[in-house]
Amino acid sequence: MSGATRQPCGIQSAVTIDNIQTTSLIVNRGNMVLFPLMSSRDRRPDARARIVRAAAKLLATGGRHAVTTRAVSAAAGVQPPTIYRHFGDMQGLLGVVARETLAVHVREQATRALTNDPVEDLRRGWDLHIAYGLANPDAFALLYSAPSVAAYTSVIQEGVAVLRGLVARVAEAGRLRVDVVHATVLIHAAGTGVTLTLAATAPEERDPRLSETMREAILAAITVAPRGKRPTSGPARPGERVAVHAVALRAVLDEASELLSPGEEQLCREWLDRLAGVSAVRAADSDADSKPPGKRSTGVESRGRR
Repeated sequence: MSGATRQPCGIQSAVTIDNIQTTSLIVNRGNMVLFPLMSSRDRRPDARARIVRAAAKLLATGGRHAVTTRAVSAAAGVQPPTIYRHFGDMQGLLGVVARETLAVHVREQATRALTNDPVEDLRRGWDLHIAYGLANPDAFALLYSAPSVAAYTSVIQEGVAVLRGLVARVAEAGRLRVDVVHATVLIHAAGTGVTLTLAATAPEERDPRLSETMREAILAAITVAPRGKRPTSGPARPGERVAVHAVALRAVLDEASELLSPGEEQLCREWLDRLAGVSAVRAADSDADSKPPGKRSTGVESRGRR
């Protein structure tokens, strides 16, 4: 992007990699993450690291069914009992591989250079996450399948924290019409659903417009145009200006912590949250009122007034 000011994302990932020291030696085939986990000081990693590396490569190239005891032990140069001693069973090994694959992606997202357009950065983050999921469909499915979610909460939340940071930048720029938490949940849920849907569809049958259509629908629902590009004619949605400014002030309220007492700060947060929430509901009501009879839905019913 011409004229863009590059800056780091500013969010540090706290993911640990289960006692495996990693280096920048990460081989990307497309967006597929094949990460040889070895120390720069020791050119022959320990047995556990070799097992994880071998299983990760098998999972990325051949899918879950390729990660067998025989295949992993042969590729890692260990005896089958070694696998069970370190991971309990093959499901435990798959879990570690899936978690560490996502951890690599989260670290890359957290350190990605950003531009001076926070909405475009958010759009780019969506595309990268969808690409990661489609390049690693088995790892993604393991991470987000219902029986396994609890085991991967920490690394998933690390990714959500990166997303929340991107959303907060949009709020600080005065371009977010809903609160940061609500916007983050919407984006994460939509992105996860799109990725799982596309991953479950044969590549030749996938709708290439699905991800972009969902992405733009979400962005249209939660953001407003830059101030100089907002329409100057036509009626404004009731409460939208109030919501946008309330969300923007809420996003930077921590910077005023030295100016306010704890009680004042808490009260200010409550007022801003109420202004952002109620204003967003009124804007949704306005949209509903403009629809033909039979197609209206009230924002109050879907979100509830605070």
